[in-house]
Amino acid sequence: MPPVAKTIPAERTHHGDTVIDDYAWLIKKDDPDTVAYLEAENAYTNEATAHLKPLQDSIFQEIKGRTLETDLSVPTRKGAWWYYSRTEEGKQYGFQCRVAVEGDDPPVLTPGESLPGEQVILDGNELAGDSPFFAIGTSSVSPDGTLLAYSTDFSGDERFTLRFKNLSTGEVLGDEIPGIFYGGAWAGDGSAFFYTMVDEAWRPNRVFRHTLGSADQDPVVFQEDDERFWIGIGLSRSERFLILGAHSKITSEVRFLDANNPVGEFAVVRARETGIEYHVDHQNERFLVLHNQNAENFELASAPVDDPAVWTPVIAHRADTRLLDVDAFASHLVVHFRRDGLTGLRILPDDAEAYEIEFPEPLYDVAPSGNSEFVTSRLRLGYTSMVTPPSVYDFELASRALILLKRRPVLGGYDPADYEQFREWATAEDGTRVPISIVVRKGTPRPAPTLLYGYGSYETSIDPYFSVARLSLLDRGFVFAVAHVRGGGEMGRHWYEDGKLDRKKNTFTDFVAVARRLSGDWSGPIIARGGSAGGLLMGAVANLAPEKFAAVVAEVPFVDALNTILDPSLPLTVIEWDEWGDPLHNADVYAYMKSYSPYENVRDAAYPPILAITSFNDTRVFYHEPAKWVARLRAVARGGPFLLKTEMGAGHGGRSGRYDAWHEEAFTLSWILDRVGVSK
Repeated sequence: MPPVAKTIPAERTHHGDTVIDDYAWLIKKDDPDTVAYLEAENAYTNEATAHLKPLQDSIFQEIKGRTLETDLSVPTRKGAWWYYSRTEEGKQYGFQCRVAVEGDDPPVLTPGESLPGEQVILDGNELAGDSPFFAIGTSSVSPDGTLLAYSTDFSGDERFTLRFKNLSTGEVLGDEIPGIFYGGAWAGDGSAFFYTMVDEAWRPNRVFRHTLGSADQDPVVFQEDDERFWIGIGLSRSERFLILGAHSKITSEVRFLDANNPVGEFAVVRARETGIEYHVDHQNERFLVLHNQNAENFELASAPVDDPAVWTPVIAHRADTRLLDVDAFASHLVVHFRRDGLTGLRILPDDAEAYEIEFPEPLYDVAPSGNSEFVTSRLRLGYTSMVTPPSVYDFELASRALILLKRRPVLGGYDPADYEQFREWATAEDGTRVPISIVVRKGTPRPAPTLLYGYGSYETSIDPYFSVARLSLLDRGFVFAVAHVRGGGEMGRHWYEDGKLDRKKNTFTDFVAVARRLSGDWSGPIIARGGSAGGLLMGAVANLAPEKFAAVVAEVPFVDALNTILDPSLPLTVIEWDEWGDPLHNADVYAYMKSYSPYENVRDAAYPPILAITSFNDTRVFYHEPAKWVARLRAVARGGPFLLKTEMGAGHGGRSGRYDAWHEEAFTLSWILDRVGVSK
């Protein structure tokens, strides 16, 4: 029998609406009753899924057998070194390495063999030791290549400890700074390192400067007091400027500082103006500014370094093209864009006409990757599709030739020609056409069981991507589909705007429309899957149309959205008001969120089986959200079963070691297959 959560009625009133929350007690992480309940849920889930063990083991072996366990990345040049990472069979974590430069072409590396002169910068296995969780938050080599700044997390709460290593001697320096956030940046001369820390609401709000070897307290060089904004800092590719950005969901403000004067004062590019977002890169005597002033899909402008608030258009706004990013090099620019639901690259040489790189597949994803050098005649890019494994290319600017450097090996006889990918369209309730990306093994009889994935928030796009683990579904007769619902960014900025705030329900109805479109033609039973904000989507569609789905997988799901966004003391809440609205101070927002928040809308209806997966140390979506949700499903809804699985020693991304992660994915896929009667 499943555990029965005790009920302790907790009353809250907002805007004249009084609500009784029977399971609010689960928010108390340190309460022994909370831990006992989560462990009881884990025991029940283990018992209810024990019969899946043979299938889970088979899928794990398939993932492992298709993966070249001893492998390495394509080296990336930075100064006098080629940098790369590699993995070794049987080891959970990777190695970060480098070798000295000899010639212009990256060295040819053979998996399992070390190049003469290889230097291991970081060994994740040595650092992790016996810890059940391990993650690296920062790994940054100083401009002269002599020092490494790196940070580690052993609990999954994304609070890292920063350390420094002398790469010439291998010595780890005595400087140690606990509690930092992701990222950071070196001063141009390597004398100081800039890092960020978070406030009590887990908002990165302060930038500190650490001078190597100093025992003095690190000074705060910038503090952001507006609770809607978070900050980050980086070094421009040119290494001339430190770039410090403060961003809310809808507004930006960027500062810059001569990287060789780390004790100087940061200057503002342009003062923040509500609703204006911008990002900055540097090239020679100008900044490149990607902004949305009078340009919904963003335009690219240039600005003099000595007068950066004056913006002159370089690429004008286009209604059909969303500009995503700009990379500045000494003699050219690269613009990453999105058009017709696909990503692309536009090259702007200083001495020639602009052009776009063409790719042959109907569905794909491409982006610049690993371009550390400012002066270069090549562009490194990453490419993948739903049938093409992740691939690394060099694009020769002079000849316009694409040179394949590496395609991730997929062992066991994988042939892309055995699979097909398709773009279909669903029609939403308001007539909007919603794109769908589909992959299936050739010859699969249709309609077939389908795993339908969705996200739909923060302008995050779920672009066509390859997955080794997914092959275990496709080879067992599944269709895999991605619903590119509103709230994401697949079709441009308007696609995002039309699925947030008071239009958030479009995200949910779009997903149901996609399920309706696939039913009968492509799909038999449909299993829905999503995580984080995509877990909110899962909870919402389970309430909205439970009959459409044979099962639901909700990973670290944001299902107690209203209660979380009502509490400004919780991590990220105030920042999130620009995404979801402010229900604490606005009665209309409160009513709208209450009408879709999954926890509040569980009803007496037949629900499909639901598997909710969460992590005890998650600082983005707290474990108590799915715990409360599953408790209410059991108390109110019919159907199921409703399972809760909590990783007691992990964070938002789940278990950290690659073998552990494969076991977890194998568990989830075995549960999905079991829902449609596939047992081996």
